[in-house]
Amino acid sequence: MRTLRNGAHSTRGRSVDLEFTSEQEELRSSVRSFLDKECPTDLVRAVVETGESAEALWRAMVELDWPALAVPEEDGGIGLTFVETAVVVEELGRVVAPGPLLPTVTQFAPMVREVGSAEQRHRFLSGVASGETVGTVALADHPRSWRLRDLSMTAERVEGGWVLDGTKLGVLAGAGVTEVAVVARAGEGLSAFVVPAGQAGLAPMHTLDASRTLCRATFEHVLVPDDRALGEPGGDVATDGVVRAVQEATVALALETVGACDALFQMVLAYVKDRRQFGVPVGSFQAVKHKMSDMFLAIERARSLCYFAVAAIDEDTAGRATVAAMAKAASDDCQRLVCREAFQSFGGIGFTWEHDSHLFIKRAETAATLFGGASEHLLSVADSLGVSAG
Repeated sequence: MRTLRNGAHSTRGRSVDLEFTSEQEELRSSVRSFLDKECPTDLVRAVVETGESAEALWRAMVELDWPALAVPEEDGGIGLTFVETAVVVEELGRVVAPGPLLPTVTQFAPMVREVGSAEQRHRFLSGVASGETVGTVALADHPRSWRLRDLSMTAERVEGGWVLDGTKLGVLAGAGVTEVAVVARAGEGLSAFVVPAGQAGLAPMHTLDASRTLCRATFEHVLVPDDRALGEPGGDVATDGVVRAVQEATVALALETVGACDALFQMVLAYVKDRRQFGVPVGSFQAVKHKMSDMFLAIERARSLCYFAVAAIDEDTAGRATVAAMAKAASDDCQRLVCREAFQSFGGIGFTWEHDSHLFIKRAETAATLFGGASEHLLSVADSLGVSAG
């Protein structure tokens, strides 16, 4: 992607070209072709209905080096950028793919890369690149807030390491997860502590989307050795690294939501072209046309903001926090509209278990709540603009 050049707040007098390169378009085409073949809706249904493992899909992704795409070459990866990761993530959303790729490459890997020392980056990211390390991030302490300033878990310094006590919610951690990067307060700042999954007290939560597992992580006096405390806990560098990694994870989830919404839109579009009343397709009715137009515009708006945020993060512009919040808010607004209009357009069919639409609706609505919803992120935008929420 030819991205931003001089900041993300204003484009006056600047050329902002967000077109994808031919290589990135080829990547999208190959990812879509692979997922259409290897991740059909039947596989997603099997995971939802019978608890079937998506291990074969994950291993196939590893063979294609998808986990290694954005891992630096010095750490055993391919050394591409967040843009390539974003392209893959949108396609994952389009098929509501199960498996650990999303949390591993957009949550765990960025946290290690942004916060960890050179030795820690090589240690953990080389495992990500090879597919041996399956990771996730444990962030939220409270069911209604994902804001870093609301974090309450504190890491206590002890001889030889740090002790974690507390509970984390909304952790994307399926059966194969090996490492959990836990975000906690350390002194005056923040840091992340890599805890083996077996010590993280992971317990599945009952959630709307059964195609992937969301867990509660409970830490009861868990000792984290110094070599698993990323960077210098509590320092400015570690705190800034956590913030940057969370922004990347937030935008990735937003793009996955956009992908799911776009797939749902295409299902509705095909239906209204085929379903007939009074001898004509229902899609020819003006009211239905308005619905389809509103859905299309919401998806394109959210996608544009998401890739603008991807560009801002990729080039590390000053406004990356603001545009990341805007992207997540837009994706949340998008899924709310698209899911509602899809239900209405399908009528009773959309409410039946046999119809595939509910898989996409549940993925989009669940993803929208992770790493903060629209209201939370719009407050962040208001703060960045100096606008009082009161």
